Amino acid sequence: MPTAYDPESIEARHYARWEDGGYFAPQGSGTPYSIVIPPPNVTGTLHMGHAFQDTIMDALIRHQRMRGCKTLWQPGTDHAGIATQMVVERLLGAEGKSKHDLGRERFVERVWDWKAESGGKITQQLRRLGSSVDWSRERFTMDPGLSAAVTEVFVRLYDEGLIYRGKRLVNWDPVLHTALSDLEVLSQEETGKMWRFRYPLTDRSGHLVVATTRPETMLGDTAVAVHPDDDRYASLIGKTIRLPLAERDIPIVADDYVDPEFGTGCVKITPAHDFNDYEVGRRHDLPLINIFDADARLNDAVPSAYQGLDRFEARDKVVADFEAAGLLDGIDDHKLMVPRGDRSGTIVEPLLTDQWYVRIEPLAQPAIQAVEDGRIRFVPENWSKTYFDWMRNIEDWCISRQLWWGHRIPAWYDDGGTIYVARDEAQARTKHGLGDDVALRQDDDVLDTWFSSALWPFSTLGWPDETPELQAFYPTSVLVTGFDIIFFWVARMIMMGLKFADDVPFREVYIHGLVRDHDGQKMSKSKGNILDPIDIIDGIDLETLLVKRTEGLMQPHLKTKIETATRHEFPDGIPAFGADALRMTFAAMATTGRDINLDLGRIEGYRNFCNKLWNAAQYVFTHVERAAGDASHGDPEPSVADRWIVSRLGETITAVDAGFADYRLDLAAHALYEFTWHEFCDWYLELTKPVLNDPDASPQAKAAARQTLSDVLSALIRLLHPIMPFITEELWLELCSRLECSSPTVMLEAWPAGEAYPADAAAIDEIAWIKGVVVGVRQIRGEMNVSPAKKIPLLLADSSATDRQRTARHADLLRPLARLAGIEVIDDGQEPSGVATALVGQLRVLVPLAGIIDIDAERARLTKQRERLEQDLTKACAKLANEQFVANAPAAVIQKERDREDELSSRIDALDTQLAKL
Repeated sequence: MPTAYDPESIEARHYARWEDGGYFAPQGSGTPYSIVIPPPNVTGTLHMGHAFQDTIMDALIRHQRMRGCKTLWQPGTDHAGIATQMVVERLLGAEGKSKHDLGRERFVERVWDWKAESGGKITQQLRRLGSSVDWSRERFTMDPGLSAAVTEVFVRLYDEGLIYRGKRLVNWDPVLHTALSDLEVLSQEETGKMWRFRYPLTDRSGHLVVATTRPETMLGDTAVAVHPDDDRYASLIGKTIRLPLAERDIPIVADDYVDPEFGTGCVKITPAHDFNDYEVGRRHDLPLINIFDADARLNDAVPSAYQGLDRFEARDKVVADFEAAGLLDGIDDHKLMVPRGDRSGTIVEPLLTDQWYVRIEPLAQPAIQAVEDGRIRFVPENWSKTYFDWMRNIEDWCISRQLWWGHRIPAWYDDGGTIYVARDEAQARTKHGLGDDVALRQDDDVLDTWFSSALWPFSTLGWPDETPELQAFYPTSVLVTGFDIIFFWVARMIMMGLKFADDVPFREVYIHGLVRDHDGQKMSKSKGNILDPIDIIDGIDLETLLVKRTEGLMQPHLKTKIETATRHEFPDGIPAFGADALRMTFAAMATTGRDINLDLGRIEGYRNFCNKLWNAAQYVFTHVERAAGDASHGDPEPSVADRWIVSRLGETITAVDAGFADYRLDLAAHALYEFTWHEFCDWYLELTKPVLNDPDASPQAKAAARQTLSDVLSALIRLLHPIMPFITEELWLELCSRLECSSPTVMLEAWPAGEAYPADAAAIDEIAWIKGVVVGVRQIRGEMNVSPAKKIPLLLADSSATDRQRTARHADLLRPLARLAGIEVIDDGQEPSGVATALVGQLRVLVPLAGIIDIDAERARLTKQRERLEQDLTKACAKLANEQFVANAPAAVIQKERDREDELSSRIDALDTQLAKL
């Protein structure tokens, strides 16, 4: 076994063996436990959010697999309609072609070719993380089986009157020429303008002033709204405005939507190009005038002077014409939220188009009931309120997209525009009695990606066929996902699962937080703070990291800023930490529902934890090899240390089990870390050395120590495996080879049972006493600057009968652990002068200093150190007393200086205590 832990040498080797061995597939006859992976985009690469949630899911699956459950972690990817089509269109553009040059059929073939060549990157990255998904069941939302399920659902919903085609307002991307879901629209605050226009009353008795951030849309205005209780305009309600430029009369209506305190209290209403205005228009039966075409150019619904203009060209002309007419009341700078398509980056327009919709309310009610009656539980529970708020105000779902890549809508039209919905054209003809002489044309639109994703929990298991997998693993056990897709995915899976699979799709929904950078900032390309999980696993040099972080950035100042920050944060690049250290970091920070601030210092700490575990295992393996001859000496005789570590192991198992049961992986990870590092490694291994290294120790005592070392390490490896699969697999196989037992992998071994490791209160009390004495001596060494290697005498005063008995029992442990030259229990009045003291309960731990340190030299050293600290404290106090500094410095800087003042004072107090002892 290598002396040093090297994750690179073990991770790929073990994963390939696991996958080749089929260990991830459901096995045995235990209780089914299943999770569906939120399908990442086929175009995507693994980011920190993926890595975080996949670590959680993998830990849950590995834990349940070891508990004997028949586990399935269902993998797959999403066809990602817009994202994938854009990738391939860019590739065509580089060749000087467009999708129209190929035509629809050849373009779709080109997309499939791209997927075959480049679409599997994220699945390879999932392997690097250690994800134990059943790759033999990998699915893709455009697979034939899943596509058949999509068609089946569409046809059934249409036949029940739950899908319809209608003209409504949608988010329209004028670059991609498609409707977008709300999730595909990113709204960010930008600096713009607010224009104020005067709208004359038709009777020329005055005018109203309206404000807008989109002047071009006034050409589609069909009303001006005021609040019904606004006395300023009460007499005008029902009158009309002569709309400038368009020269149309539009009514003044009263509506509660208007905030009378904002602006002038008058709002222009453009129902065809604003979602709020659309609702006002419905309430007042206003006409909808669509002034844009698919490119967001003005169409023939506007005066000829504006027809064909780009929306922003039209904006400038409208403003100029209002100013020329003396109707421009003013222009103000204004901060506003601007909606942009997440793929194209262009400003999205609310546009009135013909689209396909799901009539959602009949599907929503059963889904609300499922959460209300406890069939589905949100973790943390407060997310159920978010779910209810949305579901109880839900609107019909626009499911059509104007793309070529995706599930094409199974609807056909004849020359008269009649719609025929069926599973294919042949069925459409049979179902509606259409002969071959009737020409049919299939709808050009495809379905929203979220439509196929909503079927994911049951379509991946073979629905609509009644497959054994569907019977065994549906409903799934838990869904692990982020809060941002509760509406877009979670709610829709619940609705579709109840409708078509006759049950909820999962029993619990575990909502995790976001992964942010070490300062709590959201990771983004523009901030230059993105961390790639693979770079943390493998490491990356500084120059390559700089290229990754600045690639594609067009603004030189932003590029320079990101380069400077990156050089400061990672002057030597990022070292290779390995997958286990990253996973342990995620688990330790996985407080339910809380965002995590990822700090490389934490990851480095868990890399050190891996080293600690590796070194501890090597110590155990050394002694396990000698255990073969122990059996000939009779039954082992466990020491108090053996009994203590077994007792603590049982308590740790209980804590880890509770952490997994409550989705508190942070508590499980903390319990494992504390036990491994601070009890097993720091104390128990040290407590075994006096026994195992003593030639006079009994064979039974040595046998007990070796057996306990082996048993505890075996349990510890299994407990850590769900979170740290690679290192535990390597250590498990090594342990098995030393014990000459047969086991292909730790993941199929039994989870440790807490009751197998009984509590032993007496042993815990005994070891607590030993630790108290040893820590007291170590504390004195640190305070008095005594070398850890120097053996020193120990005096115990104010001892009880129990203390004296324990001293006699455990002297052979205290001497090596505390590096003692001798131990003496003294009576009252025997205490010499010049001793350093520590307390263990009422027991006083005394170390005579004479002969151990040069007291005069130590006093001089401490005095000099105190003088330096006193000078630093004087400077800090002076800075804080400076009113100009306190008034102008940032709050964080002032607090840092105050913290430094407190720290300096504490250090001076500690030195005064040490000087007093001298």
